[in-house]
Amino acid sequence: MLELWRKIRRTGRVAEPAPPRPAAAAGLGGSVQVRHVDAGSCNGCEVEIGSAFGPVYDAERYGARLVASPRHADALVVTGPVTRNMAEPLRRTYDAVPGPKMVVAVGDCARDCGAFAGAYGVAGAVRDVVPVDLEIAGCPPRPEAIVEGLRKLTGR
Repeated sequence: MLELWRKIRRTGRVAEPAPPRPAAAAGLGGSVQVRHVDAGSCNGCEVEIGSAFGPVYDAERYGARLVASPRHADALVVTGPVTRNMAEPLRRTYDAVPGPKMVVAVGDCARDCGAFAGAYGVAGAVRDVVPVDLEIAGCPPRPEAIVEGLRKLTGR
């Protein structure tokens, strides 16, 4: 048992190198406070975001932390196509985030409305309502892809 403890101590924390950071994220510090906004999704992306912040994938170890208020956030993580009822609240949430701020569109619905494209209640993709800095593809995206996107923000 003592030998195993010594090996763990010698090796230290093992993780793959961080992906390259977008130029827009340069203004953010090391840790990034994230506010999640569901703009009208089917909740598939929310389940995967929950997994990304859960004990298996643990996005917090890379410096991304979920917060409850946009006033405390550095980035918005938006899921789903923006419905007509959520367009104005999304703009207000975006305006409430202090600068420098980032917006991450998670999932195909947030990127291009996905299966909901052309629906009567859909105002458009997230980039049609607020500027998007990073997009994560998938329907729903895997937790590994969400963690990789958040690592781009934190630089870890």
